[in-house]
Amino acid sequence: MARRTVYLPDAVEDLVRDAAQEGESFSAAVSRLIEAGARSLRSMKRPAWIGSGEGPEDLGRRVEYYLKHPVTIRPVEGRS
Repeated sequence: MARRTVYLPDAVEDLVRDAAQEGESFSAAVSRLIEAGARSLRSMKRPAWIGSGEGPEDLGRRVEYYLKHPVTIRPVEGRS
């Protein structure tokens, strides 16, 4: 097994230590978590449906902004 040097931010190191199983080495925990993450990404599939509806054109890119800030609805001329 090849050794690799990986630099982890402190927050990531804390996550690994919290997720490590009893008696598991840090390296083994990192390897297990990377493998589990990679497998979960590989199994992700695009949905068979495409959502549609009314909303701002940039909703997909700015979803977090719109979730944090209230949306104001302006009346459309000609509609009641």
